[in-house]
Amino acid sequence: MPDSIQFSLDPRCPWCWQTSKWVRQLERLRVVDVRWGTFSLELQNFDKPIEEFDVTKSVSAPALRTLVALRENEGDAAASRFYDAVGTRYFDGEEGLGDDTVRAALADAGLDTAWLDKALDDDSTWATVLAEHQALRSDTRSFGVPTIRLDGGAGPAIFGPVISNPPANDDEATALWEHIEWLVRYDNFSELKRDRTIEPDLAMVRTMRARRAAEAAAADAAATKPSR
Repeated sequence: MPDSIQFSLDPRCPWCWQTSKWVRQLERLRVVDVRWGTFSLELQNFDKPIEEFDVTKSVSAPALRTLVALRENEGDAAASRFYDAVGTRYFDGEEGLGDDTVRAALADAGLDTAWLDKALDDDSTWATVLAEHQALRSDTRSFGVPTIRLDGGAGPAIFGPVISNPPANDDEATALWEHIEWLVRYDNFSELKRDRTIEPDLAMVRTMRARRAAEAAAADAAATKPSR
């Protein structure tokens, strides 16, 4: 029987996006059943009382609220298709996360584009995002994404795994899950960490790398330019 897990996400995180591809691989293999949960990195990094957070200015909120509306009305399969579509547009198509992208992603996923407006008109969708975010922080002391919680979202949780790219094949994907699940259930385990040696193979990451290289080259040229 597949393991029931909750995968908490923020659509802006490339590492979460890459890990989600592995989770979908596991789902296809019937290794896991997935509930797609929400977590806001903007809320996590907000240094004022959470009541002062202006959701209308949040970059991720429209996508997160749409995912909640889909999940609660059409199920996790619809939420998964939407996240897949919006992530493809954001990370590979290098689009923003504005309303136009969310609507296009809904269409890509074969879903009614009106779900965005329904989600934004329903205050309960943001209340759900907020509640899921706060519950994950308080129940498991989670601080980022991807976060995987076992037992349908009621069991132990772990930040990660942070992987640069999806496993190369099904055997590798399954083996990684077996190791991760064991660690999550091992109460004596606290943390593993190392440098991120491989960058995600995403158009957005390649563009950022090229931009940084160009900025560094321009700065070097300016520093070595002889003064008059």
